[in-house]
Amino acid sequence: MKKSGNHLLKLNFVQLFLCFLCFGNANDLNIGCSDIEKKALLVFKESLTDPFGRLSSWVGEDCCQWHGVSCKSETGQVTKLDLRNSLQTNKAAQKKSALRGKINSSLLNLKNLRYLDLSMNNFEGSPIPQVIGSLRTLSYLNLSYAQLGGSIPPHLGNLSNLQYLDLHSYSDSSSKLIATDLLWLRGLPSLEYLDMGGVDLSAVTDWLQQVNMLPSLSELYLSSCKLLTFPFFLPFVNFTSLVAVDMSNNLFNSPMPGWIFNITGLKSIFLSSNNLIGTIPRAFANMHSLQHLDLSHQFLEGTVPGILGNLSNLKSLTLAFNNLSGNLIEFTDGLSKNNSLEVLDLTQNRFSGHLPDALGNLTNLRSLVLRENMFWGSIPESIRLFSSLQHLSLFGNPMNGSIPESIGQLSQLVVLDFGQTAWRGTISEQHFSNLTKLEKLEISSTSRKKALTFSWGSQWTPPFNLKSIIIAHNKVGPSFPEWIKTQSNLATLFLNDVEISGKLPDWFWSWCSQRIDDLDLANNNISGTLPRSLQFHYETNVYLISNHLEGPIPLWSNVRRLYLWSNSFSGPIPDNISETMPMLRDLDLSRNFLTGGIPSSIVKLKDLISLVLSDNNLSGELPQDWSQVQRLQVLDLANNSLSGEIPGSMGALHSLRLLILSSNSFVGEIPFSLQNCRGLWSFDLGKNKFSGKVPTWIGDSTPLLMILSLRSNLFTGNIPRHLCHLRSLHVMDLADNNLSGVIPTCLGNLTGMASEVQFEDAKRYEGNVMIVAKGREIEYSSTLPLVKIIDLSANNLTGKVPEEIIKLHRLGTLNLSNNHLTGSIPSNIGNLYLLETLDFSRNQLSGSIPPSLSSISSLNHLNLSYNDLVGKIPSGNQLQTLNDPSIYKGNPGLCGVPLTNKCEDDRMSSDPHGDGDDTGENNVIEMKWFYIGILVGFLLGFWGVCGTLLLKKSWRLAYFQFIDEGKEKASMFIAVSLARWQRKLDSSRSRM
Repeated sequence: MKKSGNHLLKLNFVQLFLCFLCFGNANDLNIGCSDIEKKALLVFKESLTDPFGRLSSWVGEDCCQWHGVSCKSETGQVTKLDLRNSLQTNKAAQKKSALRGKINSSLLNLKNLRYLDLSMNNFEGSPIPQVIGSLRTLSYLNLSYAQLGGSIPPHLGNLSNLQYLDLHSYSDSSSKLIATDLLWLRGLPSLEYLDMGGVDLSAVTDWLQQVNMLPSLSELYLSSCKLLTFPFFLPFVNFTSLVAVDMSNNLFNSPMPGWIFNITGLKSIFLSSNNLIGTIPRAFANMHSLQHLDLSHQFLEGTVPGILGNLSNLKSLTLAFNNLSGNLIEFTDGLSKNNSLEVLDLTQNRFSGHLPDALGNLTNLRSLVLRENMFWGSIPESIRLFSSLQHLSLFGNPMNGSIPESIGQLSQLVVLDFGQTAWRGTISEQHFSNLTKLEKLEISSTSRKKALTFSWGSQWTPPFNLKSIIIAHNKVGPSFPEWIKTQSNLATLFLNDVEISGKLPDWFWSWCSQRIDDLDLANNNISGTLPRSLQFHYETNVYLISNHLEGPIPLWSNVRRLYLWSNSFSGPIPDNISETMPMLRDLDLSRNFLTGGIPSSIVKLKDLISLVLSDNNLSGELPQDWSQVQRLQVLDLANNSLSGEIPGSMGALHSLRLLILSSNSFVGEIPFSLQNCRGLWSFDLGKNKFSGKVPTWIGDSTPLLMILSLRSNLFTGNIPRHLCHLRSLHVMDLADNNLSGVIPTCLGNLTGMASEVQFEDAKRYEGNVMIVAKGREIEYSSTLPLVKIIDLSANNLTGKVPEEIIKLHRLGTLNLSNNHLTGSIPSNIGNLYLLETLDFSRNQLSGSIPPSLSSISSLNHLNLSYNDLVGKIPSGNQLQTLNDPSIYKGNPGLCGVPLTNKCEDDRMSSDPHGDGDDTGENNVIEMKWFYIGILVGFLLGFWGVCGTLLLKKSWRLAYFQFIDEGKEKASMFIAVSLARWQRKLDSSRSRM
C-alpha cells in the first residue's frame, strides 16, 4: 500500500513537470496571437511612418514576437503594447526616431490590452482617438510627449480599470492638449497615478473638486496647466492617499491652501512658479512624512520658520527666487539632530547676516546653494562637518571675510562656486588638500582691489582634475600657474584680471588647443606673440582682451568667438580668414594697429554674427558683396580711414542691429536698400562725408531704432518729420551738417526720451557712440542705454524752439546751438527736470530767461551766449553754482549775477547818491534802531519782572508802573519807526 502511494506520488510529479513544460511557455509551443489581433497591429503600423525602422520586426505569423508586443502566455492574447520612443536622448533626437502619423482605431481589436505606451512619439497634433475609451481592460495608458492635440475625449472616463494615466504634453509645443472639464475623472475609481502636465486646463474652474473624487490617487502631476485657481478651502479631503503633488508653473496668485496640510502622508510637494504670496505656513510642522518641498519662484515673504528644520524626513528644501529675508538662525536652531536634509537651495532671496555655525548640523547635506543673497562675513569653521557635500555655492553674496582652510576637507565636493563675492586673505594649497573630486571651481570678486591672493607653489600638483576653473578680479600672478597643465579634463579656463604678466609658458597653446572650449585671459598684462596657426579640438571661444599681445592676427581653426581688442596687434587682416576660420561667429579686433583693407573673404563667413574692427588704421573701400553674411547683427568699423560709398548689398543684412561706420571718410548718399534692415537699433554714420538729404525711410522702416547719429557730415534739407515715428529713439544727433528749415514740433512724440529705462534695457548692448555732452566729447558704451540726447547744433535751422520738446521729461542733453533760431526760450523748460546739458548759444533767441530754468537741479552745463536775451538772470538753486559769466556772454540786454552788468534795481540799492540812495541809507539806520529797540524791550521786560519778584512789594509796584510806562514808550517808538520805514520802502519801490 505504501509502495503504491509512492508510485502515485511520483506519477503526479511527472505529470506536473510535463504540464510545466507544455504550458509554462506558450511561445515555445507557438501559441501565437490570433489573426484578428495580428491584422489589427499591421493596420496600426500602416498608419505610421517609421524613420528608424523600429517596427521592422513586425513580420511573420506570431505577433507576440514583435518588438514592443507582449502576449498572455496561456492564450497568446496581446496584453501589452509598448512603443515608447526609448531611442530619444534629447528633444532633437526624439524627433528623428519618433513614430509619426495617427493612432489607428484598429487597436479596438486588441480585446485584452492592459498596457498601452505610445509616449515620446509624434502624432503631429492629431487628437486622442475616442476609441481608446473603449479599451476597457486597460490599466496603464501613457500618451505623454506624443505631440497629440485637441480636446481630451471624455470617453477616457470609461476606463474603469485604469490605474496609471499619463497625458503630459509639451507646454511650448504648437500641438497642445486641452480639457474644458474633468468630470470624466469620476469614472476612474482605481486611478493611482495621474499626470496631465502641460495640458491646458485654464477653462476648468473645478479641477480640485474633480481630482478630489479619486480616492486611490497617490501621485498627481498638473504642472504648466495654466490653472488659475488654487482654492484655499476644501470641504472634505477624499484623496488622502496622495504621496506626491506637482502643480508647479501655474497662475495661482494666492496664498498656500490650508487643505494641503490635511494630507499628512505627503512626501513630495512641488509648487514652484505659481506666484504664491504670504509667508511660509507653520502648518508644515505636522507633515512629518515630507521629503521634498519646492516653493521656488514665488512672492513669499518673511523668514524660514524653524519648524522646517524639525522635519526629520525632509531631504530637499528649495525656496529659491522669493522675497524671504532675515537670517538663518531660527531655521538652524530648529534643526532636528536626526535631520535628513540633503539639498538646501535659497537662491536669490534677501537673506542677510553671518552664516550660522549651526549649519554644521546638516551633516547629510549634498547641495548647499545660497546664491545671490546678502550674506556677509566668513564661512563658519563648522563647514568641515559637511562630509557629504557635493555642491557649495555662495555666488553673488558680499562675503567679505576669509575662506577657512577646513574647506579643503570636503572630500566629496564637486562644485565650489564663490563667484561675485568679496573675499579677503589668502588661498593656499591647504584649501584644496582633500578636494579630490572637485570638477568646477569659481572664485571671482566684485571688487577691483584684489583683496584675495592665491598662493600656489610652482611645483604644486593639485589633488583634483577640474573641468572648469573661473578666477577673476583676484591676485594670481605675476606668473601663470604651472599646475594648470595637470588638468587633463579642463574645458573652461577663465583667469580674468588676475595680474598675470609676461609671456605664457611654451607648453600652453599646444596643451590648450587639445582640450579648452572656453578660454578667457582678458585684462592681464600678458605679452608676446600668438602662434600663427593652431587647430582647436572643438568650437572654441577665445577672449584675450586688454593685454599687451603683438604681432600678426592668428589664424586658428575651430574657433567660434575671437576677441582680441585692446592689444598691439599689427599688419593686415589675413586674406584667407574665411577659409581658415569658417566657424567664426564673433570677431572683435578693435583697438589695435591693424592696417590695409578689409578683405573680401571676411564677408564669406556665413555664420558671422558680430564683426568689430573699430579703432584701427584700416583703409580702402568696403567689400562689395555682403549677401553671404545674412546672420550679421553687429558691424562696427568706426575710427578708421575707410572710404568710398556704402555698398547697396548691405541692404541684404536683414538681421543687422548695429551699424556703426563713424569717424571714417565715407562719401555719397545713404543707400535706399538699407531700409530693408528693419531691425536696426543703432545707426551711426557720424564724422564722415555723407551728403544728400536725411532719408525719410529711417523713420518708417526702422521702428526699433534707438540711436541715430549723423553728426559732422554734409547732409542738407529739412529734418524729416518721419523721424518722429521712432518711439524708441533716445539718441538723436544730427549736429554739424547743413540742415535747414524749422525743428519739427512732432519731436515731442519721441517717447523714448520721456520714458524711464527698464532694468533689462539698461543692460542691452548698443555699441560705443561719441556724444557731445557737458561741453565736451564723451564716448559712451556700457551706460549708453541710459543716455537721452537731442543734438541739432551747428546747422542752419530757423524758427522757434518748439514748446512740444518740453514733453521729453527725461531728456539729459538738449543742444540747439549755432543755428538761426528766433523767439523765446520756452517758459516751462524747467519741466526737463533731468537735463544736465542745455546749449542754446549762438542763435537769435530773444526775451527773458525763464525763471523755471533755476528748478533744474541736475543742470551742470549751460550755455546761452550770443543771443538777444534781456532782463535779469534768474537766481537760486542750481543756477547759483553756474557762475561762469561766459554762459551769458554776447547778450547785451542781460544783467545780474554772474555778469558785471547790474540790473537797474541793483544800481539803485548800491548807488551812494540821489534820493534812492538816501532812502536806502535811512532804511538801514532805522532798521538798526528797530533791532536795538527790540533788544532793550527784551532786557527791560525780563529783568524788570524777575527783579521785582526778589525785592520788596513797594519796589514791585514801582517797577510794574515803570514797566507799563516803558512798554508804552517802546510800543510807540516801534510803531512810529515801522510806519516810517514802510512808507519809505513803498516810495523806493514806486520809483523802480
